[in-house]
Amino acid sequence: MRLSGGLIDRGQTLKFRWNDTWLKGHAGDTLASALVANDVKLVGRSFKYHRPRGIFSAGAEEPNALVQLRKGAAQEPNTRATVAELYEGLTATSQNHRGSLAWDLMSANDLLSPFLSAGFYYKTFMWPRAFWEKIYEPVIRASAGLGSLSGKADPDLYDHGYLHCDLLVIGAGPAGLTAARTAAQSGLRVIIADEDFLPGGRLNSETYEVDGQDGPGWAAATASELQGMDNVRLMTRTTVYGSFDSGVYGALERMTDHLADSGSKPRQVLWRIYAKRALLAAGATERSIAFGNNDRPGLMLSGAVRTYANRFAASPGQRVAVFTNNDDGWRTAQDLTAKGVTIAALIDTRADAPDSDDFRVYKGRAVADTKGRRGLKSITLENGTQVECDALAIAGGWSPNVHLTCHHRGRPVWREDIAAFVPGTDLPPGMSVAGAANGAMTLAAALKSGHEAARTIASDLGHAARGTLPQASDEQFAITPFWHVKSSKARAWVDLQNDVTTKDIKQSHTEGFRAVEHLKRYTTLGMATDQGKTSNVLGLAIMAEASGKSIPETGTTIFRPPYTPVPIGALAGRARGKDFRPFRLTPSHKWAKENGADFVETGMWLRAQWFKRPGEKGWRDSVDREVEMTRSGVGICDVTTLGKIDIQGRDAAEFLNRIYANPFAKVPVGKVRYGLMLREDGVCYDDGTTARLSENHFVMTTTTANAVTVFRNMEFARQCLWPDLDVHLISTTDGWAQFAVAGPKSRALLQKVVDIDLSNEAFPFMACGECKAFGTPARLFRISFSGELAYEIAVPARYGDSMIRALMQAGEEFDAVPYGTEALGVMRIEKGHAAGNELTGQTTAHQLGMGKMVSLKKDAIGTVLSQRPEMIRDDDLRLVGFKPVDKGAKLDAGAHFLTKGDPEDMAHDQGWMTSVAYSPELGHSIGLGYLKRGADRMGEVVRAYDPVRGKDTAVEVCSAHHIDPEGERQRG
Repeated sequence: MRLSGGLIDRGQTLKFRWNDTWLKGHAGDTLASALVANDVKLVGRSFKYHRPRGIFSAGAEEPNALVQLRKGAAQEPNTRATVAELYEGLTATSQNHRGSLAWDLMSANDLLSPFLSAGFYYKTFMWPRAFWEKIYEPVIRASAGLGSLSGKADPDLYDHGYLHCDLLVIGAGPAGLTAARTAAQSGLRVIIADEDFLPGGRLNSETYEVDGQDGPGWAAATASELQGMDNVRLMTRTTVYGSFDSGVYGALERMTDHLADSGSKPRQVLWRIYAKRALLAAGATERSIAFGNNDRPGLMLSGAVRTYANRFAASPGQRVAVFTNNDDGWRTAQDLTAKGVTIAALIDTRADAPDSDDFRVYKGRAVADTKGRRGLKSITLENGTQVECDALAIAGGWSPNVHLTCHHRGRPVWREDIAAFVPGTDLPPGMSVAGAANGAMTLAAALKSGHEAARTIASDLGHAARGTLPQASDEQFAITPFWHVKSSKARAWVDLQNDVTTKDIKQSHTEGFRAVEHLKRYTTLGMATDQGKTSNVLGLAIMAEASGKSIPETGTTIFRPPYTPVPIGALAGRARGKDFRPFRLTPSHKWAKENGADFVETGMWLRAQWFKRPGEKGWRDSVDREVEMTRSGVGICDVTTLGKIDIQGRDAAEFLNRIYANPFAKVPVGKVRYGLMLREDGVCYDDGTTARLSENHFVMTTTTANAVTVFRNMEFARQCLWPDLDVHLISTTDGWAQFAVAGPKSRALLQKVVDIDLSNEAFPFMACGECKAFGTPARLFRISFSGELAYEIAVPARYGDSMIRALMQAGEEFDAVPYGTEALGVMRIEKGHAAGNELTGQTTAHQLGMGKMVSLKKDAIGTVLSQRPEMIRDDDLRLVGFKPVDKGAKLDAGAHFLTKGDPEDMAHDQGWMTSVAYSPELGHSIGLGYLKRGADRMGEVVRAYDPVRGKDTAVEVCSAHHIDPEGERQRG
C-alpha cells in the first residue's frame, strides 16, 4: 500500500502492465516498489520446486522477483524487478511457470521434494547410462532456465567505451560521496559509479541527518556539487562488475533502460575504466534467518521494508511483524510505526531486548513457521504463539559487499563484532575499501572512513589532501548471531532462488561434501543470478554448526566477475551482424563486385571466392572454369591479404636466420626463399616467402590468417630476445596491393606491363626485383603457389583498383581470367601446398615432409625442441595425397584413415583427411591428409572412414603433388 512522503514524484503518474493487469506508479519508483504499492505479493516461482515467491529485497541482491520486461524482439528475461526503473507503458511479466503464475503446473515438483534433495541429479541421472541422451537431458533442458528470449534479433544498440581517472569510487553512498568530494577537492580526477539511479545509497532509505540536513537532501546536494566539478564524472545507473589486471575495472552503464524508447542512443555501454587507485564503497547487503516456510510471498528483508517505506512510500503489508537478531530490526519497526503502519509484533532472538510502548515485543523468541500459500497470513513462534500479519520483515544482520575485493583471489576474513566477513589484506593492487563494505556499519564511521581513505589516496598520488569531514551521529549497531531456528520442523530456506534448504546443507556435510567449494557445487548454494548475496553467509554458518567448527575455520567461497549479470548484448557492443568481426576490403573489391564475385571472409578480409558468369549453374562450374583457364592460359588473383612485413637493418639477415627454421643468412639479393616458422616447442605455425631486395632490406609474406601473430612474435623476438640486433620491422600489409598472375601465358602478359626483362635467364624462378608497372613503381616476385609459371606483382595500395583493371585489359588478348579463393585452393591442393588445414598448430616439419628444411647447423626458434624423438619418429604421421579408387567418389575432409579389415575405433586410427577438392585437370576428387608412415605407403589402398556422413571410401595413397610433381611448369 502507498504511504505518505518518500522520494517519488507524485506529480508524474505512470501506467505499467503487470501480466494481464494495468497498474499505476510514480516517477522514481522501481517496478518492485510499484508492485509493493499496488499490494502485489506473488511475483514469481522458485527455480527447482516452483514454490510461490514474492519480492524479498530492494536492490541487486534480489533472488525472487526475476521478471521479463518488454515484448517482442526487445523481450528481456531474468531482470530484477528491484532495479528496473518504472516508466510509462512498461510491460512486465512473471516467468518460470507453466500455466498461470497463480496455478503453476510445475509446482508439482514441490510434492516431489523428498526425492529432489541436494545432489539428487548426481545420484539419479547416472543410470541407466543409455537414458541420458534420450530421456534425462531432454527433460532437464525443457525444465531448465527461468525466462526466455524472443528468438529474434535484439533491436537495441550497445556500445563499448574507455575511461581514465586517478581515483575510481565504487558506490555513491555516504562513504563514497564523501570520498569522491574529498578526492576531487584535493585535485584528483575522479569517477564515482553507482548502480542506483539516485545517489545516496542507504541515506535514501533511512531517516539520518548529515551536516544538519536530512540524509537524502545531503546526498542530492553533494551529488550536485560533484557534477559541477570539471575533474569529476558521476555515473549513476552504472555497476562496476569486475576488477581486472593493471587497475582495469569493468563497468556497465544502463544509459536508456529507464526510457520507453531509447531512439538512436545506446541502451547500455560497457566501460573499461583505467584507474590509478580504486576505493570500494559498495555498502553491505542484509541477510535472512532460516526458519520453517520462510519463503512465502510477504516475507522481506528488514532493510528492504525500510527502503520501500522511506524512499518509495510503500509498505508490503498493513500488519507487519519484525523478526530480528540485531538493532536494525527495531529501526524498521520504528520507521513503519511513524508512517502509520501497524506492527503486529517484534520478535527478537535476544533475551535482553528492550521493551516498546508502540508494539508487542517477544524477547528471546524466534519464528518457527508461517502460513499463507500465495501471501503471508500469519506466523507461528517456536512456543506455539500465532501472530496474524500480512508481511514479515527479517533482520539477520548485514554482510559487507566484498565481491570486488575477491576478483584477484583475495579471501575475506571474519569479524565477530559484526558477525560478517570483511575484506582481507590481499586486495587487488591499488584498491582500498571504506564504509560498510569494510565493516564500518554506522553512519558517522562510514563517513569518516571514506574521508580518510580519500585523503590517504590523494597523498599517495602526490596531491595535498583537502576537504572536511561531514558530521553525523552513529546509530546503534549490535548483533547477536542467530542463523536458523533449529526447532522448525518444516523446510527452512537458505538460498531462495536455487531452493537450497538447511536440510540440504546438513546433508552435504553428512555425505562428505564439507569444503565450502564442494558445498556450493553439491547444493548449488550461491550459484544463482544473485551470486548468493543474501544466502552465502547464512549457509556457511549452518555448515559450521553441522561440522562443529567456527565460521572462520569453515571458511568462505570467493567471488568472481561479474558482480551482477551482464547482458550478452553489452559484452558484444557493436560487434553484431556484419560488425561482429570487422573485415577489410581488398583493393580490387569494387572491381570484383562489378564482375560477379561471391565473397567470403578469410581472416579479417572479405575476398572474392569465385566469379560467376552467365550460364553457370553453380559455384563448381565457376571454380572449374577458373582453374582450367588459369592452367591453360593466365589467371589473376588478388593476394593483397597475405601478411607483408618490411624488415630492414644491418642484422636483418641474421634476424631472419633465427626466425626461420631453414637458412636465410646467405639469400642473394634479388632472390626469394620459402621459409618455415616454428613455435618454441618445435611445432610449425606458419610458412611463407621472404624476398631480399637489397643487402639490408627484406620483404616477408605470411599466411593471411597468421599475419598478426607472426608480426607480434617477430616484434617480441626483436625487442626481448635479441635487442642487440640492428633490425627494424613494420607491417606493410595495407600498404601494397598484390596480385598473383599465374599460368603459361603469365610471362607474356606481364611483359606488356613491366619495364624489365622477364626471360627465364634474366628473371628465373624465385627471383625478385623492383620495377615499374604501367609507369608506376612496383615490386615483382617470381613465385608460385598454383604450380604454374607465376608471378606476384605489388603496387602501392592506392593504385590497386586501377591495377586490376589495367591487368585485365592487358590480358584480354590472352583470355585472362580472374580467379578466387576456391580456385586458388583447388590449385594448391593439386600442387600439394600445405595451408591452414594442415598447419593446425599440432603438426611438425617432419609430418609435413619438410624435416630437411630444419637446419641443425644454426640456432633458430624451435629448432632444438623440433628434434625431440617423438617429433621425428619414422612411423609418425606424414602429409601425403589421396585419390579415390572409384574415380566418381567424392572425398570429404575430416574422414579418418583405416587399414582394410581393421575395426572402426580410435585404437586403429591411421590419420585423417585435411583438404579435398575436385581437380578439373584430373577429372576426379583429390585430397591431402596425414597418414601414419605415409611416405612408405605409396600405392596402398586404405579406407577413408567418415561416420558423421555415413561414408566409407577406398582411397589410394599417392604423392601430395598430384600435378607436375617435378615442378617443370613453374620453372619453365
